[in-house]
Order: sequence, then structure tokens, then C-alpha cells
Amino acid sequence: MHLFTLLGNLLIMATIWSERSLHTPMYLCLCALSISEILFTVAVTPRMLVDMLSTHHSITFVACASQMFFSFTFGFTHSFLLMIMGYDRYVAICHPLRYNVLMGTQGCVRLVSWSWVCGSVMGMMVTLIVFHLTFCGSNVIYHFGCHVLSLLKLSCGRDTSCVTLGVILVCVTALMGCSFLIFLSYVFIMSTILRIPSAEGRHKIFSTCVSHLTVVVVHYGFATIIYLKPKGPHSMDSNTLMATTYTVLTLFLSPIIFSLRNKDLKIA
Repeated sequence: MHLFTLLGNLLIMATIWSERSLHTPMYLCLCALSISEILFTVAVTPRMLVDMLSTHHSITFVACASQMFFSFTFGFTHSFLLMIMGYDRYVAICHPLRYNVLMGTQGCVRLVSWSWVCGSVMGMMVTLIVFHLTFCGSNVIYHFGCHVLSLLKLSCGRDTSCVTLGVILVCVTALMGCSFLIFLSYVFIMSTILRIPSAEGRHKIFSTCVSHLTVVVVHYGFATIIYLKPKGPHSMDSNTLMATTYTVLTLFLSPIIFSLRNKDLKIA
């Protein structure tokens, strides 16, 4: 899965850059999304594979902080890029005559750049907050990586509960904000599509959104099941296994969905 994720995203990037007909804002966003998925995979998966194959499971303090920073940075950037792709589809379908003004190449580059900047700032902010805490007692992390909630359980002091609440609030606000704006984009998109008189026209327009919408449903659907499921008699091992499945499987499915559900990309 790890190799397929890397090769699939590299193939998407190579196809977009080699095919001039794909040099549009929509595919520029897709190329940036592939880069974020590759970097997230490189930051998380190799360490997980090493720990699975090794009997010596340890990680240094600096390496743990670095892994958390990069996973948060690329994770937040991934969500911001999905939001921008939703905005791109909204402008293309609801305001086609103003597309070059609202979502031209330069505008798209600025939005993509801001996604990376905001993702990096949020990754740095969360990492600094967590690693400024005092850690005492056990240093065993019950997770496949330096997961923020698992680390917060190892911290001690009066500020731990406030920091935990703050980190959760930052993450949930960012992700729910992105998902809400994507949902709002598709509300307007569906409203516009339903006003198209011919069934063929509605199908043609909606087909340009299918791959993005499918990835959004998979990404946020898995995240909701994993992180917002009701508390129950789940063991730490089962929770870790579910989180591992989410981390690996969503990145594995993304290039498959974009390759198979996007007509222009599949032809190219």
C-alpha cells in the first residue's frame, strides 16, 4: 500500500505536468494534493513499517516532535487543499463566466500557497503547545506513532487538561470548518445543476465533481468513524488499529479514485 500510494501520486503528478491540456487550476490543486499525500506518507508510514518489522520500538524526543509536526502540517494542508478544490468546482459550475477572474492560475497558486502556509503554521502551533508540556511517569506511547492524544495522556501538571481541550478545539475547528465550506460549495453546485434542463447536461456537469466528492466522503467519513465514534469498551489496540487503517487506507484510495473517476486524467 505504501509503495502504491507513492507511485500512484507520482504518476498523477507526472501526467498533469506532461499533458498541457491538464495545466488548469483544477489539476494544479490535484497536483498539490498529491504532493501533500506523498509527504504525509513519507513522514508517517516508513517509521510505522520499521516498528512493525523491528523488536526495538523506540523513538527520540526530537524525532517524535518532528513526526508530529510533519503529520499535522501535511494533514491540515490536505484538508485545506480539498476545500480549495471544492471552491474551484463551485466557481466553475456556478460562475463559469467569472472563472478566470475568481480562480485563474495566479489565484489558484496563491490559494495553494496559503494552504501550505496555514498548514505549516497550525502544525508548528500544535506541536509547540504539546511539547511545552511536562512529561512524567511512563514514556510508553500506545500508538503506531507520536499521536497527539496518546502524548497528552503522558503529560502531567495543572495545564494538561486546558492544553488537551485547546488542541482538540483547534483540530476540530479547522477540520469542521473545511468540511462545512466544502458542504456549502456542493449545496450551491447541486442547486445550479438541478436547474439545468437536460439530463445529459446535468450528468456531464456533475461528472466533473465525482472524484473530488468521493475523496471528500472517504476522507471525512473515515475521520468521523475513527475520531468521533462514541466511547465504548474498545481496547487501545483496536483504537490504534483503526487509526492505522484510516491513515494508510485513505491515502491509498485517493490516487485510485482520482485516476478512475476523472475522465480527462484517465485518458491522459
